[in-house]
Amino acid sequence: MQVTVEESSALGRALTIIIPEKDVKKRLDKAFQKLAGEVEVRGFRKGKAPRKVLEQRYGESVYNEVADKMVQDTYFDALEETKLEAVVHPEIRSHNFDDEGTFTYVAQIDIKPDFQLNTYKGLEVELPAMEVTEEDVEDKLATMRREVAPLRTVEDRGAAQNDVITIDFTAFKEGVEMDNVKGSDYPIDIGSGKNGQIFEDAMLGLKIGDDTTKTIDFPVDFANQILAGNTIEFHIKVKDIKERVLPEINDEFAQEVSEEFKTLADLKADIKKNIAAEREKSRSGDLTDVIMLELLKNHDFIVPERLVAHEISHHIKQLEETLERQGMSLEAAGISREKLIEDYKEDAEKRVKGDFILKKIAEVEGIKVEDGDLTKGFERIASQYSMSVADVKKYFARREDLLPFMHEILNEKIVEFLRNETKISYVAADKGAGEKV
Repeated sequence: MQVTVEESSALGRALTIIIPEKDVKKRLDKAFQKLAGEVEVRGFRKGKAPRKVLEQRYGESVYNEVADKMVQDTYFDALEETKLEAVVHPEIRSHNFDDEGTFTYVAQIDIKPDFQLNTYKGLEVELPAMEVTEEDVEDKLATMRREVAPLRTVEDRGAAQNDVITIDFTAFKEGVEMDNVKGSDYPIDIGSGKNGQIFEDAMLGLKIGDDTTKTIDFPVDFANQILAGNTIEFHIKVKDIKERVLPEINDEFAQEVSEEFKTLADLKADIKKNIAAEREKSRSGDLTDVIMLELLKNHDFIVPERLVAHEISHHIKQLEETLERQGMSLEAAGISREKLIEDYKEDAEKRVKGDFILKKIAEVEGIKVEDGDLTKGFERIASQYSMSVADVKKYFARREDLLPFMHEILNEKIVEFLRNETKISYVAADKGAGEKV
């Protein structure tokens, strides 16, 4: 086997691999012999059909099968021979049976970037202080009060904050009705944020019986990807408006929330404890984000283009699956695939670069996935999804399923190591902890 390497980009390599004529002939002869014993050709006894006849009838499929098998059998040998470390599956750009009897194919690969680790231990980061104020508790009480309040119909005024308005609506984009944006007897909880503040605010002042049009310019970061960045005209008919009858916040209110609370003070103490727990959990994620941002600042190197493209493709696939569950596609939702690729490229590059940095740290620090780590991971999933550990292990029985799980566990161990090595300062909550990765 002859292998030559051509640099196609900073981290891209094109491997041209030539398999000698004797090996190709041996494989083809074996394939046609096997075929002769399996097929029946009129005029010949089984297994006696001439090679020329078999090639006329089945040649294309046999040659393709042999070509695929030769690529599979020689690609990793070629990598070992060239000492190249590929980071994604190869793209086989061409393969040909040559006139001289050899077989040639080109494997396009991206190789692992070579970089030096800079500072990763002893990082100094800032996180918001975790103090739970009386205002925090009062805000939570107000939310609970809103959730338990009974509703009653109002007919003498327009819709206001905290009302639930029921409407029929259709949506139009550039004059064309949007099949997937419509509703009948659709309730909107004004002020809840469930339908987006900009849409809920458009309901304010509407009265029962109103048949009107509202034009809304949705921001590009609006949660609903179908509406984000678009100007939508809504035709709205108001069916009903209900107001909340808010209860007083007192000991009786606390008792209605749960039998475990005897007084309002008991409820407030529980709320404070829960807010603190939620913030601690959130701050744990914030610490990971801040550490990753610091690592990215401390390391400057290029990442494989095809690995970034794979990350972008995975992101888009997840969005497509979400839309598919809603009976839509990117095209139906008015979402440009090209725009998604452009918008997500920077984040994808960060994720890929961060992963290379973490793996380099693991190599230097000798961090590995042990059997005990896998067991804990299986137990965690079993608990989360109410499964037995045995069933979880069955799910990860295949290597292609287990490897991503091991990758996730390894990253968790590396991040935990970094968290223990990081110096944390707590600052006023309004200062924050910076942007997220």
